[in-house]
Parts: sequence; C-alpha cells; structure tokens
Amino acid sequence: MNNRYSRQILFTPIGESGQTNIGKKHVLIIGAGALGSMNAEMLVRAGIGKLTIIDRDYVDWSNLQRQQLYTEQDVIEHMPKAIAAKQRLELINKKIVIDVYAEDASITLLKRLADETDLIVDATDNFETRFIINDIAQKYSIPWIYGACIGSYGLCYTILPGETACLSCLVERIPVGGATCDTAGILSPAVSMVVSYQVSEALKLLSENRDALRRELVSFDIWKNEYSSLNVQGFKKTDCLSCGLEAIYPYLQEENISKTAILCGRDTVQIRPSYKRVVNLQEQARVLHGYVKDLVYNPYLLSFQTGENRIVLFKDGRVLVHGTKNITEAKTLYHRYFG
Repeated sequence: MNNRYSRQILFTPIGESGQTNIGKKHVLIIGAGALGSMNAEMLVRAGIGKLTIIDRDYVDWSNLQRQQLYTEQDVIEHMPKAIAAKQRLELINKKIVIDVYAEDASITLLKRLADETDLIVDATDNFETRFIINDIAQKYSIPWIYGACIGSYGLCYTILPGETACLSCLVERIPVGGATCDTAGILSPAVSMVVSYQVSEALKLLSENRDALRRELVSFDIWKNEYSSLNVQGFKKTDCLSCGLEAIYPYLQEENISKTAILCGRDTVQIRPSYKRVVNLQEQARVLHGYVKDLVYNPYLLSFQTGENRIVLFKDGRVLVHGTKNITEAKTLYHRYFG
C-alpha cells in the first residue's frame, strides 16, 4: 500500500510518519454537496483511516454541474447523497472505513460521534448547523475547518479549540437571508478552490504538522481576481459563550435552535427561528427575484413557488413550507432559499 501513497510520502513534510498518522485518523464531513463530496474524495484518496459523512439531501440534476461524486443514474434513482457518496468512494479506496448517515446533523448524532472524531470538515449550507458544529468542536476539543462558497466567492478558516477565535467570536448570532447557491449560482472552480484550502489544512492536522497551519481567514473571488487573508485572532473573546472562560455552548441547547412543526390538518411544515427578528421583506424579495416563481410580498409576508412547494416567509422570520409533511425536506428548502 506504500506505493499507493508514494507521491504523498515523497512530500517531505508528510513522509512515512505523516502518512502513518493520516491512516489512523477519523474525519467527519458534514454535508455531501459540492464541498463535501470533493473533500471526501480527496481525503479517501489520501488514505485516511475512517470517514463519516452526514447529509440529509438526495441527488438532483442541478448538483451534477459541480458535485463530482454523483452521476445521472443517482439522480434518476433519487439516491440520498450520503449513500451515493459511500458507493462511489468505496470504489475509489476499499481500504477506508466509510460510515454514512442520510439524516440531519442533529446535536444528538454529533455528540455520539464526537469522542471518536479527530477532525470535522464543514461542508454544510447553513449557519445554524455551523454554529452547532462550532459548539460541538469547542466542547469536545475537535479541530474543524470552516468552508463556504457562492457564485465565484469562497472562504476558508481553520478553527482550533483553545487556540483560535471560534465562529461565535466572529459572528455573534445566526444570520438570516442573503444570497444562496440557488439564488446567486455557484462556479465549480470556486468550490475546488475552497476544497483545496480545506484539504490542505486537513492534511496538516491529520499528519500532525500543526506548525504549518494557516492561522488566518482566507477569502477570494476567482471571477474578480481578488484574494485576501485576514488575521482574525484579535476577534477571540474571553467572554465568548462558545469558547470563552465560562463557555456554556449555547447552540447545543434546544432553545437556541430553530423549531419545526407539522401543522395539524395541513400539508405544511412550520419553521420558527431560534430568536426574534424582523426580516426586511423588500430586500429578501430583491434577492429572490428572477430565481423563483410567483413571487409576491406585502408589508407582512413574502410568498413564492418552487416546484411542488409554496414557501411563505413572515416578517418575524417564521416560514411555512406548503406541500410537504416531511420536516427534513422542509428544512432543506428553507436553507436553500434563506441560507
């Protein structure tokens, strides 16, 4: 098997000892879309010991432009992304132990996996899950690599519990609204760039080359030819509720997570945000204009059609997803359009 990884071993900072370390490590990837599928393939090819993937979605035609693990047959068969990813990855490297969960990355599930996880790779599509990841990582001292991209823009940041500023230090609360891949599009080279940064950082951690880690938040726009690297260590807060001296891990508490409910007698799921907010419906309508059907809004609510579902956003942030009683499906649609 040394020949399989010979080109990686020949890279002096990794070498034989680094490759041995990589082969002992367990990586948890949350999300199996564009970022997740590409991260998974690179890490499996690099020879990690175990990979766990969590994803609640299934493969759609719009995924094939950038999600390289999947095929047209996966779309036709409505394959869950986690299952399709496992099938493809096992063809690439059958020596890797691969576990998958075709479900939400719930607090309960993440707590169960935490003790055996060496690294978490963020490949999700929403900040609520990222804040949960952040608190899990802080509570169980697990490094995690934040990655995101939209349009031609991307960013990456490695978070080391006890050392670096955490996500809650940088972003005080879960943002709502704004552009998503479904409203602003996404270029596959932007995905590849983010993944390159994420996997590079992952290999440094997994091979135990922590001194080589980049301690800055990097962002770029490949279309506008822009790049920046920002030292955010000054944002680290001693009173941060997630990583400070008296951390309480707020996003592991149910009251700080959005609430979902199937409305009695109606084919509808209600999603209520974790805190009170006032949504700028006019701005949200501007973001969605041209990307959804039958978009209407008034001073009280915004409504539009997507496929078989009608989505209604109220001024207080509450959302009704009509046309389904499936909470997982409703949450996928919610994060697709509202981030």
